[in-house]
Amino acid sequence: MQIARDARDRDEGFGNFTASQAMVLRNKQGKESRRQLRVKVLEVADDGNKTLFVFDEPRDVKGTAFLVHAHKEESDDQWLYLPALKRVKRISSSNRSGSFMGSEFSYEDLGAQEVEKFTYRYLRDEPCGAFTCTVTEQVPTEKSGYRRQVVWRDKEELRLWKVEYFDRKDSHLKTLTLDKYEAHLDRYWRAAEMTMVNHLTGKSTIMHWSDYEFGTDLNERDFSKTGLKRVR
Repeated sequence: MQIARDARDRDEGFGNFTASQAMVLRNKQGKESRRQLRVKVLEVADDGNKTLFVFDEPRDVKGTAFLVHAHKEESDDQWLYLPALKRVKRISSSNRSGSFMGSEFSYEDLGAQEVEKFTYRYLRDEPCGAFTCTVTEQVPTEKSGYRRQVVWRDKEELRLWKVEYFDRKDSHLKTLTLDKYEAHLDRYWRAAEMTMVNHLTGKSTIMHWSDYEFGTDLNERDFSKTGLKRVR
């Protein structure tokens, strides 16, 4: 648990940021479809962060917005705004293992991985690329689509490099790999590429992150459930 705590502590104090995200969905045959999003994140003292995803392309998903109010102790609050229906839909905890907009990321994956929501077990240290990684197992303490996760973090900066997700039957369901890390404001590490592979379906999703801006003029009003319908 101390490793997860230390990783969280190193990332505290960023305030807020905005970024662009290109999402590439790839099916088993390798056929790709692309989506373009904007992401906004607001740090919340003594609780989980608030995150807003807004789709800009393609046209059939334009204006779709997904809002997460993460919490350290309680279940996260999540809402999805669908422009075609002109309504905000709450994502219940029982539906969080579902696919996020057809991707291999679930709603649960996009919530904050708060330290308090897992129990931890050290497994080993091993080489990972140019680094040495500490490998730990984390088991969700609340309702989850996963039985457990195995996590690789480098010992140097505590950056996350890989997560293996095991389903409720303890089958290896998905693997997330992170790459192309950059330090923002000389201390906040962010991966420019995240790849989620589903081992049962052969599908994958790549998230390409760019255009990070820290210290913008975001505030609580930008992350309200009632404001989702006005998101542009």
